[in-house]
Amino acid sequence: MTDVRTRPLLLRNGDFAKVWTAQVAAQGAFRMLQVGLVWWIVSHVAAERRGLATGLLMVLGTLPAALLVPVVARVLARHASRDVLRRTTWVAACVAAALAAWAALGTVPLAAVYPVALALAGCQAFFDPCIPTSVTALVDAEDIENATAVTLATLSMAGLAGAFTAPLLVEHTGLAGLVLACAACYALSGTAAGLARFRPSEAPPTPASAPRQRRLRDILTGLPLLRSILLCLAAVNLFSTAVFVIFPLYTKSVLHADATTFALLEAGLGVGTLLGALSGKHLTGRATSVGAVCVTGFAVALALPGLVAHRPVVIGCLVVAGWCVGAVGVRFVALFQRAVPAADKPGFFAVMQAMIGATFPVASLVFGLLGDHLSPQTLCLIQAVGVLPAACALYALRGREHALTTAPPTRTALLEGKA
Repeated sequence: MTDVRTRPLLLRNGDFAKVWTAQVAAQGAFRMLQVGLVWWIVSHVAAERRGLATGLLMVLGTLPAALLVPVVARVLARHASRDVLRRTTWVAACVAAALAAWAALGTVPLAAVYPVALALAGCQAFFDPCIPTSVTALVDAEDIENATAVTLATLSMAGLAGAFTAPLLVEHTGLAGLVLACAACYALSGTAAGLARFRPSEAPPTPASAPRQRRLRDILTGLPLLRSILLCLAAVNLFSTAVFVIFPLYTKSVLHADATTFALLEAGLGVGTLLGALSGKHLTGRATSVGAVCVTGFAVALALPGLVAHRPVVIGCLVVAGWCVGAVGVRFVALFQRAVPAADKPGFFAVMQAMIGATFPVASLVFGLLGDHLSPQTLCLIQAVGVLPAACALYALRGREHALTTAPPTRTALLEGKA
């Protein structure tokens, strides 16, 4: 048994490896589409108002995660995650294939791309919460933190692969090649998810037990500390996700560079996030303290490109910024996995996705509009200043987390808001 436990999780747990593959493929497809369409707009379509055009695309690509949260929570509570994963990815594959066929036959107007981005984001809104919800149905209790690190590393791996290849695909194969690659990734994801076997506890609840599902508001009210952490993370995301709007503009108007440079910037962010996700579980200290330090480091890394417009410096800063995001994500999601009651996990992770995702459209639209009036370097400085209050708030929560982790008899009371 000892020899088995020393093997990497992906090698000794085939079902988890299949779900991990599904996540890599789906997240890579979605990220590839986002980055590719942004570069397509900036370099081939929009001669003016590039900030607004890219900001609107990002809004449509993130809005469903916020708007569909009650629907997502109900679906995850009533249906097995494997089925939700499989069906949403196959729908996304069909939508992407249709757009690829259109692009291969003729010119696709910008207005036609927006509803496709919205449809794929809707599929992703169901897909994303399935991954953390599925972890406990795929791995043993002692592997939860390891599995969390692997699944979060998936996001950065997908971001790295998708973001690096997307601009190059646009330049060499056009819109048709980009979207066809996305359709193939979604098809791979649906196949892998369909082959995975979940434990019996993952089966959907019976009609008799369905009415006992708690409301989303009740779940958050019963988890006051975790609710406060989610609010801090949402505040960080309000400013941090603007990188996806700012750095295409930064590449074009500050560095005066091409798709290769943009791909390197995106790859730097992806590599950093991957390293952070893999090393975050080894950081010592309470999650809130680690989070405060990482968010502060993220702010510093974002500020430097606003002061120094030199390609190696910018790439290095994005690596550091990505590491901070990956590390803090592992610590907090692992905390959520252990602290949230099993019956509340579908609703909680749907709410988590929505609270964090709700900031994406706001950030995309606001920074997209600002990008038409302010320089990308100024926007970098605004980002850096904007995340600092969240770092202070996380540091202020360290006492409440200490009480939660050092007083087992009052753990339930603290989680339920009774202490």
